Amino acid sequence: MNTLYYVLDPMCSWCYAFEPTFKNVVKNLPSNTKVTYIHGGLAPHSNEPMPQSMQTMLQGIWKQIEQQVGIKFNHDFWTKCKPRRSTYLACQACIAARKQNKEYEMIKAIQDLYYQKASNPSDTNTLITAAKNINLDIVQFKEDLESEEIIDIFHNDLTKRKNLQVYSFPSLVLEYNDQYFPINIEYNNYKFIINQIKDIL
Repeated sequence: MNTLYYVLDPMCSWCYAFEPTFKNVVKNLPSNTKVTYIHGGLAPHSNEPMPQSMQTMLQGIWKQIEQQVGIKFNHDFWTKCKPRRSTYLACQACIAARKQNKEYEMIKAIQDLYYQKASNPSDTNTLITAAKNINLDIVQFKEDLESEEIIDIFHNDLTKRKNLQVYSFPSLVLEYNDQYFPINIEYNNYKFIINQIKDIL
């Protein structure tokens, strides 16, 4: 079995923009290829407010994505929430959902709450809402979210990202015959990605 590694952060706006295309990639993957998610971790835990300069920069990126990719954001986030540069907990939430076989659903749920519902996934309560929205066992999820087991798995993901030499999100890397092949991404063009994978295989 070959592996397509998808390196992402659930709070990465470009990963959100890539989601519809990635969904089509998954649908059209050769049957001998599985998907493994690697949570790359954009920003460590922090309770500090996001500096205004960074907020302004990220708002600009959202607008750029809307123009380039066509996906829409709910810009109310910037006035309704108190943004923090803190994504590790959202990554851990996705890994906790992995234990319940709903990792992809959790990524989507976090993106929906963040980018459409103007909720802050840096906050535990938002992640619990996401877990409820995809019908996870909430007691289990709360136990797992900041457990040593989940933190260890997340640190393994961070190490794997470095070993794959991935420095930006989203990124795709195909493992085939014990070799690793970076796959170029085009937003809104899943066939471009699938063709690369088929050429390697």
